[in-house]
Amino acid sequence: MKRISNLSENSQKRWGKMDVCQMMRHCNYVLQIPLGKIELPPVNALFKTIGIITKIEMQIFNNGIPRNMPTFQKLIVNFECDFNDEKENLLKTLDEYRNTFKQGKLPDHHVLFGKMTEKDWGFLEYKHLHHHLKQFNV
Repeated sequence: MKRISNLSENSQKRWGKMDVCQMMRHCNYVLQIPLGKIELPPVNALFKTIGIITKIEMQIFNNGIPRNMPTFQKLIVNFECDFNDEKENLLKTLDEYRNTFKQGKLPDHHVLFGKMTEKDWGFLEYKHLHHHLKQFNV
């Protein structure tokens, strides 16, 4: 929350195509997946295998997410948005995610990463948000 609060409209990216507002919308979308508000399309067996191996490898080695990694089309934000709205919406969704996590109501499956535990969700959601906050120096 504090790191998100440190973002400003003038926050400069260190890499990637998104501006700070688009990044917050993207992170909001990703948090909406375990909340059941965004459904990702199915992936083929090869991508699912890569996803499962990536999840395990990230947990074993505590790796971060590589820069400019491809993402689902539904999660790409390449349009203008309002900074203040996106910041408020991201904080609200993060709060909703945290409450859902605490209640033990997260799904037990992800279309790319396979079987998911609460620990898996927490780890991967943290790593994703951390990756993008680092992208904007917070």
